[in-house]
Amino acid sequence: MKKDLISIKDLSKQEIYKIFNLAAQLKKEQKQGKSHNHLLAGKTIAMLFEKPSLRTRMTFEVGMYQLGGHAVYERLIGEKIGDRESVQDVAKNFERWVDGIVVRSFSHQNVIDLAKFANIPVINALTDLLHPCQILTDMFTILEKKGRLEDIKVAYVGDGNNICNSWICGAEKTGMILKIACPEGYEPSHDMTTKDLFITHSPEEAVKNSDIVYTDAWASMGQESEKEIRNKMFQAFQINKKLLSNASSDVLIMHCLPAHRGEEITDEVIDSSNAIVFDEAENRLHVQKAILSLLLRNEL
Repeated sequence: MKKDLISIKDLSKQEIYKIFNLAAQLKKEQKQGKSHNHLLAGKTIAMLFEKPSLRTRMTFEVGMYQLGGHAVYERLIGEKIGDRESVQDVAKNFERWVDGIVVRSFSHQNVIDLAKFANIPVINALTDLLHPCQILTDMFTILEKKGRLEDIKVAYVGDGNNICNSWICGAEKTGMILKIACPEGYEPSHDMTTKDLFITHSPEEAVKNSDIVYTDAWASMGQESEKEIRNKMFQAFQINKKLLSNASSDVLIMHCLPAHRGEEITDEVIDSSNAIVFDEAENRLHVQKAILSLLLRNEL
């Protein structure tokens, strides 16, 4: 039976670590100059994107190439999935041509529907609700740096957006301790929260004694018209040296990128030795290669 990756909730803890173990192996092999282009030789994925992308597009395309397969990129400009023909018909076409679909959509329902109607794996490469590939990568990066995930204290500071929602899923699955700091009215989706989830309007409270401090853009794609008001609302939530004085001395700084320097994070912080932002970005390649390999070979 085919498996999709729509949310981290779709994965068991064992499956998450299976992805991480393969990602670590593929990363090691690549650093050693060893090819693994036999894993997906002859396989093809369709990349159906409503939103622009740098890391997601590059890492999926390069990843498929390194695994011996091919990626076909389709950027929808001025239209959305389901506009020209139904999502069901799109799914039924793609399943006849390719081995998997990587979709980046505003609507989370589009990903759910593509997975429902397509008899090939569907991977959520970002929706307005969730970004599972990013948070799987982030957890893998933390595992590399800290040697474990359980009981690692993560402070998420900023907008309760798709990144925050996926952090909730990831922390719950792996035993990480997540604290979320958002301005009032910008909390994560009620559908994602639980009664035990720590949410505060004080960034200092969230960051206190944290091992990881994580942030994202204050205005995501599609929220450009809100940028001015959001910049005012989020000023106290900037990741800067003063705020980080509340964290552990060896705190690691993370950002899913793109970063708006001087807004949600200062140059001093993102360029510091504590920042592992570009380690995250590199690891998108390795983790997504593991996801592709396992899903397209029906091994997850």
